[in-house]
Amino acid sequence: MKAELLINVAPTETRVARIENGVLLEVAIERANKRSLVGNIYQGKVVRVMPGLQAAFVDIGLEKAGFMHVNDVVGRQPNSNSSGNGNGNGNGNGNGTKPDIRQLLRDGQQVIVQVLKEPIGTKGARLTAQLSVSSRYLVYMPAVDHIGISQRIEDEEERERLREQLELAIASGGMSEEGGGYIIRTVAEGASEEELRIDVEYLHRLWGLVKEQMQNTLPPTMIYQDLPLSLRTVRDVAMEEVEKLQIDSRNVFRQMCEFAEKFCPDLLQNIEYYEGPRPLFYLYGIEDEINKAMERKVYLKSGGYLIFDQTEAMNTIDVNTGGFVGRHNLEETIFKTNLEAAGSIARQLRLRNLGGIIILDFIDMQDPEHQRQVLRRLEKSLEQDRVKMNISGVSELGLVEMTRKRTSENLQQVLCEPCESCDGRGYLKSAETISYDIMREILGMAKSFESNKVLVIASPLVVDRLLDDDAQHVQSLENHIERLIEFRVESTYPPEQYDIIPV
Repeated sequence: MKAELLINVAPTETRVARIENGVLLEVAIERANKRSLVGNIYQGKVVRVMPGLQAAFVDIGLEKAGFMHVNDVVGRQPNSNSSGNGNGNGNGNGNGTKPDIRQLLRDGQQVIVQVLKEPIGTKGARLTAQLSVSSRYLVYMPAVDHIGISQRIEDEEERERLREQLELAIASGGMSEEGGGYIIRTVAEGASEEELRIDVEYLHRLWGLVKEQMQNTLPPTMIYQDLPLSLRTVRDVAMEEVEKLQIDSRNVFRQMCEFAEKFCPDLLQNIEYYEGPRPLFYLYGIEDEINKAMERKVYLKSGGYLIFDQTEAMNTIDVNTGGFVGRHNLEETIFKTNLEAAGSIARQLRLRNLGGIIILDFIDMQDPEHQRQVLRRLEKSLEQDRVKMNISGVSELGLVEMTRKRTSENLQQVLCEPCESCDGRGYLKSAETISYDIMREILGMAKSFESNKVLVIASPLVVDRLLDDDAQHVQSLENHIERLIEFRVESTYPPEQYDIIPV
């Protein structure tokens, strides 16, 4: 199914929305003051080697030091089915084991590294010493000597054809002696020798510039920065996937056309400048969909709903029948709810960009055939997701466990911050609980301070509770401590904040 890509550009941020059949599936956001780091190359400095983790922390000039495992220093064994950035030449000991991290890095050592994953939450960026640069069809890896092909290209004849065409392109471009390895990207399906040769030449010119920068920098310094989101969108999208690409900025529209004319001319005819009176994202209802993706509850058309909970370690998704009662029996109602939920979950994972460990709690099904069909619906719905993932079967507890590769912050992390009132817990103490806390604290203070009265400053909700439902308890407390208790409303206080002042 062909997609429409909508690009909204503002001075502060660029947003890309992917729509298929009128439904929003993905949103990418890049802010001007926080551009994506994935693919950037840095001259870094090792700040700490951790033998117990077989890893090192490297300062690349960010707030948190980046993390690099020994596998990302010496490389992993080549895999002809690779689909991401190449990272390694398989170096190691003769028996296949990796050397100790202390044999490779030391504190204070300068090292050239590339960002594999964005800093997420409390974790710094994930780094690799196995460098690569990307073009439209290829990824070039100077430190390896093999050709890999994206796993998403499944046709064996096409895989073999691409391998042969790339070898011819390398030879005809005179790049054989320069060495290095390549990964053929998914968008290269159907590409000709000439198109691959242009990419090979571009990548070698780019790598030459990167090498020059390496010679003249001191850590921590950025040596190479990947393209901005708008141009990455043009570079990475497959011609056969996109029906139309609309953009609402004339300047960026020109940049994209120039880029497409040089690197992917077939896509040029699909790029359109949008100059309508209504904002582009409002016209397609994207703003409303983004706001819904921030909510914990997602309603299904049947009346059921999903509950999304995100933690540091994993994401959990709970399926509920809600108001859906079905027409036949309970088992059929549960089955239909789970089927609908499987499709909705697949869309929400892409839209929210959830990654890491994901636990799906479908409603318990007794029929093994129903379990199989729900799992199949989930797998089918996830087939178009370009992010690598693994899905388990239904466990004894009725849970489906899966992982989805995480390379950047999810939508909630990009757009939101922890609540100041609840400190990110997602819930607050009730007015009743705070009222009791205040009275307990007053009782404790009365033994330590001499005063004529006690002034309580709190939020309107809490003061109302103390003067209404708990008025009798306050009166008893005044009699006990033999002091007057006064209350003052402070509308700027969140519910859990209050002050108790002896007067």
